[in-house]
Amino acid sequence: MKRSAFTYPQTFVRGCLVRLQVRFALAAGVGLVVVVIAGMAARLSLQLGAHFPFRASGVFVAIMAVATAVVGTSHPFARIGPANMVTIGRVILLALLAGGVPEPPSRRIAWATIAAGTFLAVLDGVDGSLARRSRMSSRFGARFDMETDALFILVLSVIVWQHGKAGAWVLIGGLLRYAFVAAKWLLPWMARPLDPTFRGKAMAVAHMVGLLVALGPIIPTPLSAMAAAVTLAALVWSFAIDFRRLWQEEL
Repeated sequence: MKRSAFTYPQTFVRGCLVRLQVRFALAAGVGLVVVVIAGMAARLSLQLGAHFPFRASGVFVAIMAVATAVVGTSHPFARIGPANMVTIGRVILLALLAGGVPEPPSRRIAWATIAAGTFLAVLDGVDGSLARRSRMSSRFGARFDMETDALFILVLSVIVWQHGKAGAWVLIGGLLRYAFVAAKWLLPWMARPLDPTFRGKAMAVAHMVGLLVALGPIIPTPLSAMAAAVTLAALVWSFAIDFRRLWQEEL
């Protein structure tokens, strides 16, 4: 029996998707080894709890499992690409930071968070450039990067609050992205595509910097709260612009 003319292209596309997911899973496996080793080293040097490496590993596995499941839907390349590899590196740092959230606040944890968070924020400006230079920009890569930023801000907001550097209001910044997504279920017009903007990226990075400054043990509480509040206001303003733009398109 003759095969349909579309059988071979469909088979080829399906094979590329499987290979991409396998490569992503392999990269995740290597990343998990890094998380475990780094988690054990951090536990000893920072005197963290025995469960810290397991928490960090669990966060990393959860993020990468979701990413591996959806990578083929909006990444039209057979390779992962250097930009996504950098983002995976950022996820490793993010998992380590998230794993430390239940730990009792201390100056050591604060300084370690600032060091890792600063490196994570700096890498945020690398992946986009790599994607353009390698000509491997994709909707998946942009979303992967954005969701990593959102979770980083949430984790950092919780840590700043735990260390008493700002009130519970600081959590608003970490929840904004998720409230925006949840609103799409109530307001269907908000589900329209919204392209990433330089303004949105800049405000997110500014809030990351504000939170890192606020966390500094040498920064007194009034100033730490001010740094978090000013950059949070800028982030809220950025989200308000996106909300207004979607609302105007509905009119």
